Amino acid sequence: MGRKRLRLRRPRGAPEVLSAAVVALAALVLAFQMAAAAVGALKDVWPFLLTLVLLAGAVGAWRIARTVHGRRRAAERLATLRITLAEFDAMDDRQFEHALRDLLVRDGWSARRVGGSGDQAADVISDHTHLGRIVVQAKHTRVGGKVGSSVMYAVKGTAGPAHRADHAVVVTNGTFTRDAMAWGDRHSIHWVDRNRLRRWAETGTALHEFLGLSARSRRARFKRAA
Repeated sequence: MGRKRLRLRRPRGAPEVLSAAVVALAALVLAFQMAAAAVGALKDVWPFLLTLVLLAGAVGAWRIARTVHGRRRAAERLATLRITLAEFDAMDDRQFEHALRDLLVRDGWSARRVGGSGDQAADVISDHTHLGRIVVQAKHTRVGGKVGSSVMYAVKGTAGPAHRADHAVVVTNGTFTRDAMAWGDRHSIHWVDRNRLRRWAETGTALHEFLGLSARSRRARFKRAA
């Protein structure tokens, strides 16, 4: 059996109507009294509430100002960033990748480090308003180490299809084999060896300036390769 629905019965007769009116009036008076009490309480505590609001605003403004100041200082530091070859040689692989990222930021690129397992031959990916996207493969070696052609092959195979890059460059604190440099030159894979790295990092020359990057031609080549 279903449950019987409870229905409210309308007042019948003058006595019931009068009782209902009294109850409604009492409820209205109670609501008015509660509202008046709330207003009175608010009058008593509004200076405290105002102080809290002003304090919260001041803290928020201070945090924003600190963030802006921190970013400005970081930008100023990167604008004058110089790294010596000796400092590069003392780095580990991760530090080397972060250093290359910072140099690209100094040069006006929006750069992020992506190196790690499954990076598809890209340790740093950077974007530029006018020059497009560049993929950087970082090869940190011991002094005297050489980078071979196989690295160039890997970068060429993923720069366009996997990363949609307009440019690709392999950077090392060592040197490249002759075959690697020749293959890179033929297939638009830029290379930065120890001497070029000194020019980039120590003298402050922007990477895209001494490599002569051009978004249009490189983008077309990588699209055809994809």
